[in-house]
Amino acid sequence: MNLTAETPLVELRGIGPVRSRELAAAGYRLVRDLLFHLPFRYEDRRSLATVGRVDDEGEYLLSGRLEKLSRVRLRRRGMSMVRGRLVDDTGELPVVWFNRPYLVDQVSAEETYLLYGRVRRRAERLELLNPTCEPAAEALHSGRIVPVYNALGKLGSKALRRLMDQILDHIQLESEMPDRLPSELLESYSLPSLATALVTLHRPQGEISVERLNERRTPAHERLIYGEFFRLQLELAVLRSLETRERKTHRHDWGEPTERLLGELLPFSLTAAQQRVLAEIREDMTSPYPMLRLLQGDVGSGKTIVAALALMVTLDSGHQGVFMAPTEILAEQHYRTLERLLGRRFNVALLTSSSPEQSRLRRELAAGEIQLAVGTHSLIQESVSVRRLGLAVIDEQHRFGVAQRRLLQDKGVRPDLLVMTATPIPRSLALTAYGDLALSVIDELPPGRSPISTRVVAGSSRPAVYRWLRRRLDLGAQAYLVFPLIDDSERIDAAAVSGLGEEVRELLSGHRSEILHGRSSREDRARVMSEFAAGEVKVLVATTLVEVGLDVPRATIMVIESAERFGLSQLHQLRGRIGRGSEPSTCVAIHGKLATDSTARRLEIFASSTDGFRVAEADLEIRGPGDLLGTRQSGVPLFRVADLVADREWLEIARKDAREILRSSDQRDDLRPLLAAVEKRAVDRHQRFAGG
Repeated sequence: MNLTAETPLVELRGIGPVRSRELAAAGYRLVRDLLFHLPFRYEDRRSLATVGRVDDEGEYLLSGRLEKLSRVRLRRRGMSMVRGRLVDDTGELPVVWFNRPYLVDQVSAEETYLLYGRVRRRAERLELLNPTCEPAAEALHSGRIVPVYNALGKLGSKALRRLMDQILDHIQLESEMPDRLPSELLESYSLPSLATALVTLHRPQGEISVERLNERRTPAHERLIYGEFFRLQLELAVLRSLETRERKTHRHDWGEPTERLLGELLPFSLTAAQQRVLAEIREDMTSPYPMLRLLQGDVGSGKTIVAALALMVTLDSGHQGVFMAPTEILAEQHYRTLERLLGRRFNVALLTSSSPEQSRLRRELAAGEIQLAVGTHSLIQESVSVRRLGLAVIDEQHRFGVAQRRLLQDKGVRPDLLVMTATPIPRSLALTAYGDLALSVIDELPPGRSPISTRVVAGSSRPAVYRWLRRRLDLGAQAYLVFPLIDDSERIDAAAVSGLGEEVRELLSGHRSEILHGRSSREDRARVMSEFAAGEVKVLVATTLVEVGLDVPRATIMVIESAERFGLSQLHQLRGRIGRGSEPSTCVAIHGKLATDSTARRLEIFASSTDGFRVAEADLEIRGPGDLLGTRQSGVPLFRVADLVADREWLEIARKDAREILRSSDQRDDLRPLLAAVEKRAVDRHQRFAGG
């Protein structure tokens, strides 16, 4: 039987039509696909021990006869146990299996078997627990380093080992799966070819270290990790070149008069980080090619001010700007800030689904009379057009998908684009989710910001927390009380504004409190926020609607109820509403039952650090990229082997190499097959997200 990389899996022995359909549903149709289903761990079954030498706990490969097997019914419904003895010439060892009653009928007392498993000490004696069991004559799963696979449907690890051996025995892998990575790159890092790496990982032989295999740190693993990162970074570099290869039709004037105007606009000095980022934006905006830049910074670092200055340059150059935010409350907050900064010189308007006179606003925007439009998703509706768009700004980019970004860009002809996020994104994640964007980071807070102390307490401490809060309110403090739900729920065990929130308002009577959540009307939101900012409202009882956008320096206390219901980055975002003035601030997170160790770890990290980038790195380790940003929404790729946390060094190397290869591609005929495949994928991605 001769197999190729393109052979359908249904042609393999052991895979019929039904199983092939199950595999196809999981994304496995061809031999090529199955070869990339890699073992998740390895067991060293090379050394055969005798029963008499087993004198301590550990993992052993043993050979012998199985005697006195019997079923034992357990009290727990549906559970059973098989007990017996493994016997060889040196002694005997008790063996226990759980939920494998069929062994009693399948095992022959005359046959020799190979068993691999963990020996444990129980009641002063040793016993072999749940070992694998196979006839010694077959020895497919013993006598070697054995790869262990995650099951694919009903195909378990044993069945997958048989399939992999069948494939490797009947395929010419070097010719079927040639390595398209430049050979000089592989040589420079002492990495094997793709075919060699796959054979090594499915059929490890020789003196290879099992520990290194399980740590994913063999050259074979590193070849696949580097390859995944390299192809992605090359695709992102190609995608960026597609978006910036055509010159923009507008021009920004950013000379000395503009610098003087920027200086007059602000009553305070920019931080060194803000000045550095503004210089990067200036270089992009005065370039003949469109700016594509991601600006990230911790809560309160001053990103909006930098965006406002860039917008002023655009408007002063005779172009229009748009500023899109994910929620109405945030759009309204940005509108007030930008109107205060730019409203005396330019016509600034708010366009959301709740805006009155939307038809008039759209007409004036299309005519160029509105110079800066601030809004929500309403800005990307088909009915909205912008006559001469020069700069588009997107805030809280992680709340939008790549498609929305493209729709906003399409409102103009190759406008400059600045996307911002107050959720610090680990560099490794930024280079994958937003790798087609240049990256700017504001990594310092403005002077005069107060420190925030954070406490995490159990629900039993709630009465003491609110007694403490009342004393602070008596001294003139203002506070946020944040709840995960608006209404109590029978399905979700979490605090709600309409339940515990109302009880707390009673406890704090005498201090004016107001409620703010997603069902509040626009008028009520504006009134409550205004009165809270003015100090008339002392306690704001709210949902996560306050996560972004509110800037009330006098608010120095935040109490977060049911803190276990929030992600680590979201907790940090909420905490960022305080500590915005000169007074010391305190955040208290009250949690209910901690269902998992990761929940406890999340709250522990939250309490120990106010560094948004450290928090983001920890959140990435706990939740992974898909959960952190929303894999499908953000465009974060799913890697087969690479890990954004463990393999970040390889990501940086691959990014550098991809850019250098792309720059030299015109002189390299040998790179044409690789670049053709990568460009096709990049074009497909570009057209898909652009709606083409």
